[in-house]
Amino acid sequence: MLPLHEIIQRLVVATVLTGLIGLDRERHESSAGLRTHALVGMASCLFMLASAFGFHDILGTPNVSLDPSRIAAQIVTGIGFLGAGTIIATGSTVRGLTTAASIWTVAAIGLAVGGGMYWPAVVATAISLILLVVLRPWERRLDQHWRKQTVNAVFDPEICSLEQMLTCLRDANLHVCRVTVDKNEQGSGQVAQFAVDEHGEAALQTAIQAITRVQGVTSASAAE
Repeated sequence: MLPLHEIIQRLVVATVLTGLIGLDRERHESSAGLRTHALVGMASCLFMLASAFGFHDILGTPNVSLDPSRIAAQIVTGIGFLGAGTIIATGSTVRGLTTAASIWTVAAIGLAVGGGMYWPAVVATAISLILLVVLRPWERRLDQHWRKQTVNAVFDPEICSLEQMLTCLRDANLHVCRVTVDKNEQGSGQVAQFAVDEHGEAALQTAIQAITRVQGVTSASAAE
């Protein structure tokens, strides 16, 4: 059995590492934020500790064998149900895939810390933060490079739905490739960003004018 201080250390490390990833999701007002990611990471670590070290008192019992990976293995499949709850399909648009992937990632990080693999867990956390934070602006630049326009709309989620704005874009014959929703840093409400295939300025302006007329939308514009 591990000493108490080692158990506490692993639980704390798992909570901190996975909380960092959850902090990024919290900033973008994801359905699963800081607390959810930290809880998943800490719980995964505890499951790993229980699986590997929790049954040593019965090792000497005749006809009893232990598989220390059995409990931990169920996390890999079981965490999928929690991740699936963050995925929202709106028409042809799917949101929440990144958050679902991050929940699956923090579960793996928690398992690694619970097994005493500190450095792999730290490296995995660093890589995850690079993918989530550093590559986000690059992803937007790639959209522009591949001739995709971005329509930004500031809206009140309690009054206006994404489906209403998506309908405006589709009515203008614009194909929506991706939708992201962030917190409005310059005021209240949220900012929806619609990446659409470029089909001419006229169609884009028609869609923007239609979105602006939707109740609950404060402003809508094409990204520079």
